[in-house]
Amino acid sequence: MLYDEVLTLYNRSRLMHYRTLFGHIHEKDGSLSATEAFAADVIYLLGEPSIKEFSDHLGISQPNATYKVNSLISKGYIEKLPPRGDRRETRIRVCNKYFDYSGEQDEFIRRAVEALESSCSPEELAAFEKTLSKLSLAVEAENRKDTVKE
Repeated sequence: MLYDEVLTLYNRSRLMHYRTLFGHIHEKDGSLSATEAFAADVIYLLGEPSIKEFSDHLGISQPNATYKVNSLISKGYIEKLPPRGDRRETRIRVCNKYFDYSGEQDEFIRRAVEALESSCSPEELAAFEKTLSKLSLAVEAENRKDTVKE
């Protein structure tokens, strides 16, 4: 039962996210293809990854990742950051144009959480937050295991 509920929540969240993300794709110069929108979103979710981290996370070659990154840079959706320590490592991050393009992707989650907060006691919310935190840590641990296997 718990698995089914978590999977249902995960799938609904994905559908809402994809609707928001792909709802902004338009066929005009400078707009993003579905693949580019997905790549920009992954860069956003990874924070400020290196191109290698980006390619490793998606399981694509570094030249393919570099091509995607350069395309997104040329369209103004991401930028390269000045190197910090290791000058060979280029980090990337999304620009404001990405946020203008993608809109408020997490707005539906914010509204759902507000509805939950108004219908649950502080004790219920604290217990749920603790459980959700444990689930998040478990998912991250599984992600690390999968990354090591590859």
